[in-house]
Amino acid sequence: MSGWPALLGGLGLVAIAFGLLTALLAAFQPIPLADLNWITANLLIGVLLLGVSVASSFDSLRERMRSGEGRRAGKYGTSAVLSAALGILILGLLAFLSSRYSLRFDWSEQRVNTLTSQSLELLGGLEEELRVTAFFTGSEPIAARDLLERYAHASPRVRLEFADPNQRPDLVAALAVDTESLGEGLVHLALGPQSVEVTELHESAITNALVKLSREEERTLYFLEGHNERPVVGERADQAKGLGRAVEALRNETYRVESLLLAAAGDVPDDADLVIIAGPTRPLPVQEHTALARYLERGGALLVLLDPRAKSDLGVDLRRWGVVVGEDVIFDAKLALFGQATSPFAGKYAAHPITGEMRDVVLFHLARSVDVAEGFSDLQPVVFTGEDSWAEKDLAGWARSGQAGFDEGDLLGPVPVMVAGRLRSGAADEDPLADGEADGEQDAARLVVVGDSDFATNEFIADYQNRDLFVNAVNWLVDDSEHISLRPPISRASRFRLSAEQFMRIQYLSLFVLPETIAVLGVFAWWSRRKGQGR
Repeated sequence: MSGWPALLGGLGLVAIAFGLLTALLAAFQPIPLADLNWITANLLIGVLLLGVSVASSFDSLRERMRSGEGRRAGKYGTSAVLSAALGILILGLLAFLSSRYSLRFDWSEQRVNTLTSQSLELLGGLEEELRVTAFFTGSEPIAARDLLERYAHASPRVRLEFADPNQRPDLVAALAVDTESLGEGLVHLALGPQSVEVTELHESAITNALVKLSREEERTLYFLEGHNERPVVGERADQAKGLGRAVEALRNETYRVESLLLAAAGDVPDDADLVIIAGPTRPLPVQEHTALARYLERGGALLVLLDPRAKSDLGVDLRRWGVVVGEDVIFDAKLALFGQATSPFAGKYAAHPITGEMRDVVLFHLARSVDVAEGFSDLQPVVFTGEDSWAEKDLAGWARSGQAGFDEGDLLGPVPVMVAGRLRSGAADEDPLADGEADGEQDAARLVVVGDSDFATNEFIADYQNRDLFVNAVNWLVDDSEHISLRPPISRASRFRLSAEQFMRIQYLSLFVLPETIAVLGVFAWWSRRKGQGR
């Protein structure tokens, strides 16, 4: 076969091959109309071209088949066809087995295809079936399917189902799904009688929803205000120095967050599971000091983020409770953000539930040393800056010259920057050691003090493990240690959204149109060379 019949025959074989390949790929999932049209068109065109090629060169083909060259071509051709058929059969069997059995590997350096420890711990603690129903119109996004399948693969108690809301209105009605949120996809999670809907399809959102379903009771956290603390509500809370993202992280853990003007309330509310004092720069009235002491006496929990050079008088209370905050600023010329010595990294952790799973560093900015006073064995430093850091005590000299270096009297690193522990009975009195042993850890007040509030602000909380340190400290303070873990990072990158029709076009362009176009060009190149050789 030569000339135009050879060209038509080659093009026909390409069309038939891609039609069969598309049918094979579509055999393991419902076939959209576009798939069916593509398969039908390829097969019809292929058969037509191959038929025209065979009919136009029938006599020459018959003579060639009678010759020795024809017999050899038939022998090798039959062998090639059988080998190709066997290869396709093996691939089909492997595809069939992969649809029945799941085995996942993650060889990426940062384990980007593996669920975080928080997600895995929550899934491992499921005591009943978690029903996950993903609603997508048309073809669901590949990334969303892959993410949800990780949850299903991690626990046999996860039942995953994908549904098109246009084809399953009965399921939408049965689950009472908010139809206004179905536009770009929605995931419905149900655990027992409780259910949650998620529209942001990333691990952090799915895991936060799972936290809400698994947490049995809501805890209430109060942020103290009235002393120029970091803002937690209003427009200022969303600025770089605000705590808007920290509050969002706490609410994602199902905590109820409120502001507390203690001077007006007169006392810490009875429903307060934790009081947070974040970066005050003015003294507290005497009545507020007394109210905080009463709160700790009845077994409360207190988180204090105290910046250096802050004009706050909380240092007196903290010293009475066993914590010494240094009148200094921590410097580190080697382990700091882009060489900014006053923005040190801390990556050395003591054995404590707050930091037990942390492996990466935490970034601080203008931090002070925080240590335990002698005689308070129930408290311990838990976070330290680097070996080459130091706590500069000559702040006046640093302010005058702008230069700082380790001198006699400064505290050489590793410098403790965070203290955590329990306050024994009577720890809020003038003589905290008078009552001797604690009445029991269950009723003991809990205290965490950090020599910096910047690490929890919007500017820094998403960096490194800042968010984990802040939220883990809150978890431990409210005796919610089972939720202490490493949380999924929240991506802030912009998104490029595709409709189902746009995704289908890109799919066909990359999987079928471009490869078939390359194959057609290859046939033309083969035919041109064959024609040029006069064969």
